[in-house]
Amino acid sequence: MALWLPWWPTERLERVRAGRGEPPAGGTRPLVLVAASRGTDRVVAANPAAADAGVRPDMVLADARALVPGLLALPATPAADTKALTALADWCGRYSPWSAVDGDDGLLLDISGCAHLFGGEPALLDDLLARLEAFGLCGRAAAADSLGAAWAVARHGATPAVVVPPGGGHAVLAGLPVAALRLPPEVAEDLVRLGLRTVGDLYALPRAALAARFGDRLALRLDQALGREDEPLSPLAPGLRFWARLAFAEPIGHRDDITRAAAQLCAELCKSLAQAGRGARRLELALYLVDGTVKRIAIGLARPVREPAHLMRLLADRLPALEAGFGADLMTAAAPRTEPLAAGQATLDNLAPPPPGEAPGAADLADPELGRLVDRLGNRLGLVNVARLVPQQSHLPERAVRVLAPLAPLSTSAAGDWPASAGRPVYLLPAPEPVEAVAEVPDGPPVLFRWRGLAHRVRRADGPERIAPEWWREGETSAAALAVGSRDYYRLEDSRGRRFWLYRQGLYAAAGDAPAPAPRWYLHGFFA
Repeated sequence: MALWLPWWPTERLERVRAGRGEPPAGGTRPLVLVAASRGTDRVVAANPAAADAGVRPDMVLADARALVPGLLALPATPAADTKALTALADWCGRYSPWSAVDGDDGLLLDISGCAHLFGGEPALLDDLLARLEAFGLCGRAAAADSLGAAWAVARHGATPAVVVPPGGGHAVLAGLPVAALRLPPEVAEDLVRLGLRTVGDLYALPRAALAARFGDRLALRLDQALGREDEPLSPLAPGLRFWARLAFAEPIGHRDDITRAAAQLCAELCKSLAQAGRGARRLELALYLVDGTVKRIAIGLARPVREPAHLMRLLADRLPALEAGFGADLMTAAAPRTEPLAAGQATLDNLAPPPPGEAPGAADLADPELGRLVDRLGNRLGLVNVARLVPQQSHLPERAVRVLAPLAPLSTSAAGDWPASAGRPVYLLPAPEPVEAVAEVPDGPPVLFRWRGLAHRVRRADGPERIAPEWWREGETSAAALAVGSRDYYRLEDSRGRRFWLYRQGLYAAAGDAPAPAPRWYLHGFFA
């Protein structure tokens, strides 16, 4: 289906002004929107009154004012027009999950399999145009079995709403001007000068002659309009295979009504997922309001899910964001991201710990409660903020832990044992922070250190515990690297009873050795 909004820029301006409670900018008065182009102000768009008086786009503003005295000219806002047109395409998701912006004043929708929800294609077009009229927008729409035919009939047809019967594009297009084939203006003008005024005039001409004179584009557009050549539609969002729709006889606005509608949609969506053997990894709810806006909420899932009750528990915190305003007449649920999910049954065997030798993490994956917990945490904190920490073999504290996805499976070889906790702090800083430390002897613990501008006098100290660089890593095997990278850790307690984990990085040069950089002190963690 193609939708054309011939007066879109000026009607959008009037709609914005009406929303602000301001008087109409033009109304029945001739109005144009202008922008600087080629060294002068030129007309970008005109309202019906100005168009009836002979004003056309790209006309010089001075000429337009000479033609229409009292013409009102306002600056054009193409960025705002495009943004509003994209929002309107999003609102058209009530008719199809496949919608796209077409140029500066049109929309394209793939309504395959959707028209029956409205009682057929004519009823769908009538419903769309009636709603646009209520928004103060004038539109023309056409449905056909090819994108090119729908576009041509919407913009050059005789009536505002046309449904081209299957296979009827050849006859319908024959009487339309050649500009209906979406050709460059100069190509259409050349065809008219040659006496080829309608699409039907091109049917009998040899393709080779057309291609030689006008290039391959003319033949391609003709084949696309007649359905002989495929033309994909690139929607605003990826095509949705799994979605459910619920229309209301009367607009709803109460919170309980919205919650019940969401539960019904989740149940219907989960049935479709179950039939396909898949589960949702992301769920989106959209509430279509009577004022032409759309409110959306979304949740992410750490694993494939098709349990309505679990989905509703996750949506409970976000449903209050679906404010209906003056009412909503439609609600949809979609699963834009899904993954295979085989049918299964949770039993005591599923929840038992894995047998000896089985990969660590298998019990976690089999436990549905853990998956539900991760989903709840992920939707409150963000899935990127929920992770699983596993040990890996390294003496350096910052390398002894690996971060994985919360439900990622582990192989036996990939997992290690957690290091002994004796002598280790309960909290590590994200990265060691430098401190200024004073020691009585070069290799001894500090007696005073300053961290973040505060001085701490050491009352007790224990250490050192030396951790050398890992010799198997590239660049950490030389004697110089060992001297600079070695760490001596100390457990310190200051005069106020607070306990810290500090280390001195680097070794003092022995007598007769080459000069080495002076060791530096760092704070790495805190004890309880």
